[in-house]
Amino acid sequence: MGYRLWDILGELKKDYEWVELSHSLNNDSPFWSGIPQGSVELAKTCFDWGNPMLECLIQTFKFPGQFGTHIDFPGHFVKGLPLSEKFGAESLIFPLCVIDVREKVAQDVHYAVTAADIKEYEKKYGAIPDGAFVALLTGWAEKWPDMDAISGIAEDGSENFPGWSLDALKYIYEVRNAAANGHEALDTDASKEAAAAGDLACERYVLGKGKLQIEVLDNLDKVAPAGALLIAAWPRIEGATGMPVRVFAITPRK
Repeated sequence: MGYRLWDILGELKKDYEWVELSHSLNNDSPFWSGIPQGSVELAKTCFDWGNPMLECLIQTFKFPGQFGTHIDFPGHFVKGLPLSEKFGAESLIFPLCVIDVREKVAQDVHYAVTAADIKEYEKKYGAIPDGAFVALLTGWAEKWPDMDAISGIAEDGSENFPGWSLDALKYIYEVRNAAANGHEALDTDASKEAAAAGDLACERYVLGKGKLQIEVLDNLDKVAPAGALLIAAWPRIEGATGMPVRVFAITPRK
């Protein structure tokens, strides 16, 4: 007797690469400066070995939703829009498209990917499919876990890093009907775009459309630009605006 899904899993493990896309976290991992100190306390022992009730170890975990590689739900930026409980198992897997702008970022740290960049990608790899996760590869993951480096802190205290433009996001969502986007930096908006808008306008746009995003991704350079799958999983906690997320890709070998 054959079972198709088991056969597919065997094929995926044998013929494809599985790539971790989330950063490892510990008590020294960086987080946004607006989050109060003391908000992170991982793996604190609350039930220790030697307890006569039961010989085992139990820990508690305290962290903000927007910590490390994390998913943002629409209600994070737009009051009244869906939070974590509105996204079910169908929201855990996506066709993955990786837009590589590393060369442009090397020339301009503030580079914001454009709709023209997306169209150039499509000339090579075909149209972004419905329900896709579109990830932006900038090389910024190499700066983890140095918070100043991730933020691109300059001598004047300003933040300087690449990201999305509203132009590009409107293309992937309004022309191509993507389901989600992601990036290696802490924020959706390229720093120059955010400064010009006086707001994280790109992030507000994404979440305002009821879409999802994953921030602070890793290892996108190890994933094929097209043809991979992205799988994301997070604890099933109700009412969350965001959550640290385990993300990986199943990718054709590059």
